[in-house]
Amino acid sequence: MAILLLLQHREQVTAAEVARELEISERTARRDLDALGMAGVPVYSVQGRGGGWRLVGGARTDLSGLTAGEARALFLVAGPVSAATPAVRAALRKLVQALPEPFRVQAEAAASSLVMDPQRWGSSRVEPRPPRFLDALQDAVIHGVQVRLGYIDRQGTETERTVHPLGIVAKGPSWYLVANTEAGRRTFRIDRVSSADPTCDPVHRPEDFDLAEGWRAIADEVERKRMPLEVRAVCAPQGIGVLRMGFGGRLEVGGSRTDGRIEVVIRGNDEYILAGELAGLVEWIEVTGPPGVRDHLASIGNALVERYG
Repeated sequence: MAILLLLQHREQVTAAEVARELEISERTARRDLDALGMAGVPVYSVQGRGGGWRLVGGARTDLSGLTAGEARALFLVAGPVSAATPAVRAALRKLVQALPEPFRVQAEAAASSLVMDPQRWGSSRVEPRPPRFLDALQDAVIHGVQVRLGYIDRQGTETERTVHPLGIVAKGPSWYLVANTEAGRRTFRIDRVSSADPTCDPVHRPEDFDLAEGWRAIADEVERKRMPLEVRAVCAPQGIGVLRMGFGGRLEVGGSRTDGRIEVVIRGNDEYILAGELAGLVEWIEVTGPPGVRDHLASIGNALVERYG
């Protein structure tokens, strides 16, 4: 794509110019120019002094239809401290060099205008390494081939099975493989994969499968299993912000009642612990169920009065 943009912008380029602009060797530049022609791109070479490579009839590619704003947004991830992988950043920087001059200046500015620091205050600054078999599994997804997968579960038991890779998901610092198996659709943490041997057999991929939708369903199910307890409550409007800060994704905000208070649901996995979290919020919140959480709140309140009253 970078070479196509260069050809559009300059009308004619030499292999030496492509190599210099994209920081590759002349041999690689000539190979890539030849590959464009073999792939059906209307590019041809002009021999002799003043020769080079051109697009037949000024052919154009849709990528140059980027607006200035779209170019800036795209190349925000090309900066040296972005969350993108080094390969992605290198590829985008090469595309920056091939953009038309007005866009190039803004894209280069965008690439250096943003620092993304994913570490929370007080957390370790050790960067997690990509899992050993991440590239192999991604290749299997792209090429649509089954994989003989070795896997170690959380109890330390190692198993081996043939899977149909459907997609790779990054969840925080962890990477997951979504795959079909004989037992149905499963999710595997890639850092627990002990071996990944591609086969020559094609993946049986459901026609209606969408990775983003599939992962949302998986994530929702995991959250339900992690936080099976639902506490129902009503909250004064001015307390909703406090609840959001305290409970984050565990909080679901519903509609308003006739008295102005707002219905909420808070997820957890233990009635006593949830009661302890809610005990300091009685100024804004009234728990309506389950009864066990209300009983714990009453007990905590009595203990507080006894000690501090």
